[in-house]
Amino acid sequence: MPYFLDGNNLVGAARGTARPSEDDRAALAREICDRLRRTRASAVLFFDGPSPGGASSLGTLAIRYSGAEPADDRILAEIGRARSAREIVVVTADRGLARRAKEAGARALAPDEFWRSFGAAAAAPAAKDAPVNAADVAEWLRYFGDEKDRG
Repeated sequence: MPYFLDGNNLVGAARGTARPSEDDRAALAREICDRLRRTRASAVLFFDGPSPGGASSLGTLAIRYSGAEPADDRILAEIGRARSAREIVVVTADRGLARRAKEAGARALAPDEFWRSFGAAAAAPAAKDAPVNAADVAEWLRYFGDEKDRG
């Protein structure tokens, strides 16, 4: 069952900001990857705006940027293209998006329920506790987003 995650909404709820920075987005992606790594679940994380480096994937997490259109519209378009919309779970605190996702045949889940479903993030070893540079994350996303680099 794929999860479609309303990225800006999740960052906004966690960090109390309507305009997340690339650092905020990268932190959210890392958190979700850590939690998904222990499961068989897959997710697509949608962010508003242009991509800093193209669409990318981190394990079972795909990251998409909406470009000029709202991420909500991209989420709904993906639901419309799905073979079975009822298997998709849209994670958002946006009541309007949740309602529209349900009307399109998907299910909706509040962020707190999503976080509880996947438990706490795995603790990182001490050697990895150093701060992550946003430029390094962007480069990593570009590298692993390129099919030829995934040998």
